[in-house]
Amino acid sequence: MSTRPSRQLETFPNPNPARDYLIHIELPEFTCLCPLTGQPDFATLVLQYVPDRRNVELKSLKLYIWSFRDHGAFHEAVTNQVLDDLKAALQPRFIRLTSRWNVRGGITTTVVAEHRKRGWKPAPYVHLGHLPVDAPNALEPAG
Repeated sequence: MSTRPSRQLETFPNPNPARDYLIHIELPEFTCLCPLTGQPDFATLVLQYVPDRRNVELKSLKLYIWSFRDHGAFHEAVTNQVLDDLKAALQPRFIRLTSRWNVRGGITTTVVAEHRKRGWKPAPYVHLGHLPVDAPNALEPAG
């Protein structure tokens, strides 16, 4: 596999296609260029998807994201392009891409785009509560 920017997304077979499970990936170093000024724009991309038959290979995703570094695009356009490319490569049951753009000129932008496979419905969410944040250390003697 190349170590240069590439628009080719590699995939591999889902190891557990009978189960719905969520994959959450954060890409904190996304960069592209403002199409009007040519200045760099920086964003954190948050990818969440429920795979069907294919999963994305992470190194290819990194190289794909890197390929936008010298590409001029509006925030809304590039978010939807990345989502469309991932949707085409993975054909997931569900996919959501959130792009959180760093402040520029006193303005921050967040763009959320998603797609659901026709007929797919998520299983009901089961809330199990929260782990205590300030749990006492079990190894320390009481009192």
